[in-house]
Amino acid sequence: MRLSGRSTATRTRGATGSSFFSGGDGPTAFRFNPRSADDIFAEFFGFSSPFGGMGSSAGGAGMSGGSRFPGWMFGDGLFGSAFGGDRPMNPQRPQKGAPIENQLPCSLEDLYKGTTKKMKISREISDMSEYAIFYFYGKTMPVEEILTIDLKPGWKKGTKITFPEKGNEAPHVIPADIVFIIDEKPHDVFTREGNDLIMTQMISLVEALTGCTVHLTTLDGRSLTIPVNTVIHPGYEEVVPKEGMPIPKDPTKKGNLRIKFNIKFPSRLSSEQKTGIKKLLAP
Repeated sequence: MRLSGRSTATRTRGATGSSFFSGGDGPTAFRFNPRSADDIFAEFFGFSSPFGGMGSSAGGAGMSGGSRFPGWMFGDGLFGSAFGGDRPMNPQRPQKGAPIENQLPCSLEDLYKGTTKKMKISREISDMSEYAIFYFYGKTMPVEEILTIDLKPGWKKGTKITFPEKGNEAPHVIPADIVFIIDEKPHDVFTREGNDLIMTQMISLVEALTGCTVHLTTLDGRSLTIPVNTVIHPGYEEVVPKEGMPIPKDPTKKGNLRIKFNIKFPSRLSSEQKTGIKKLLAP
């Protein structure tokens, strides 16, 4: 038995205007029927292409402000303003926040020798992830940072160390500077006047009249022995050159050590003691 005949081809039209032909025996064939790109865009997204008809003054339906994009796509955020949203293209110049000042207490030993201090800070920075840029413009995230401060020998109270723009970040604001201000902790032995170190030594009346020896430990741990062979009167200072604080501009040079004296007088004298002193101190 011989069968003969022709397969019946079925034609189906796609939604975009393309035609699909399927034959009974042969391969499937595809033929594209060119259409307007604007029409295809509208079928997929539900609004007219923002790129179609560039130069035309008419905007598509559902657009936000003067934008060719719909309001729901970019809203009024970063890209909304860039594509003609309500925000001006040239916003006001960002203002910088006021400096954030913090006291930095330092021992006299640290200011004498110099040292390094590490300060841990917590601040807010802009969340620059892709998701945040599109949907949470202006969102910030907390971070922790370590700021390193190199104390130079001889730095004084009131010296400022500035870390530019290390304050919190926020939209349209330049972060503030963080400023640390040196403050001197009280010392058990020494006080400071400029580049000089001052100490007060308690002595007896006999030592004031006959001389004494001062023993002390310097801020860098050295032991000094200072003989004082003169008569020490109230207000007298013994000056030891180059044993003061380093001079910041030239740490190889130092101020002076000034030793003041507090003379302890006896609370009472016997008649014999008074007579003896008069004989000794008679002109």
